Amino acid sequence: MTMKFRRQAFALAIALIAMPARASEELPRPEPDTIIFAMMSGKCRTFKVGGRDLPCRAVAFSQNEEGRANFTVAINDPKDDSHIITFSGDNGRRPDPNVYELPIDRMLLKSKDRPKADGLPVPSIELATGLCRQAGNFVTLELSSISCSAIDQNGKKYELQYQSDGTPMAVRRIKRMRVGSPAVSPFDDVK
Repeated sequence: MTMKFRRQAFALAIALIAMPARASEELPRPEPDTIIFAMMSGKCRTFKVGGRDLPCRAVAFSQNEEGRANFTVAINDPKDDSHIITFSGDNGRRPDPNVYELPIDRMLLKSKDRPKADGLPVPSIELATGLCRQAGNFVTLELSSISCSAIDQNGKKYELQYQSDGTPMAVRRIKRMRVGSPAVSPFDDVK
């Protein structure tokens, strides 16, 4: 009887130890909530991926509550309305009130061929190095330009030169849910 009890207890202990590990593998960490979303009106002067010119139809900026920021470029692709490329990075900074710089550490690539979650394509993530630089007076929402350049781990180069048409940006702020120091945002007033 004791041997049977020991085997059952051992099996239960193994199951309990294995469950959290298995659960953490199956449940992806939820993405932090977006706290700022800005649409910019203007024109791409240059948008190249791997030396190939691509037509862009819109550029947007977003930042999550942990500070990760993105410059997202929607590509005007008649064969794929999900074709989106994002320059993504952490630790953005404002060297002066009219400049925001974002070091790029990854490129997010979405297309209609990617697996979907909640009906939307899940991006392919390519590690990269580069920099995005946004110029303009962010407090008054007057953007003048965005330039991004990055190279992924496979040597593919991504380039963006975006020029504002003078229309103020449309900015949406979402209530911050987490506590702690807020991330540097290009839209916060510099004291």
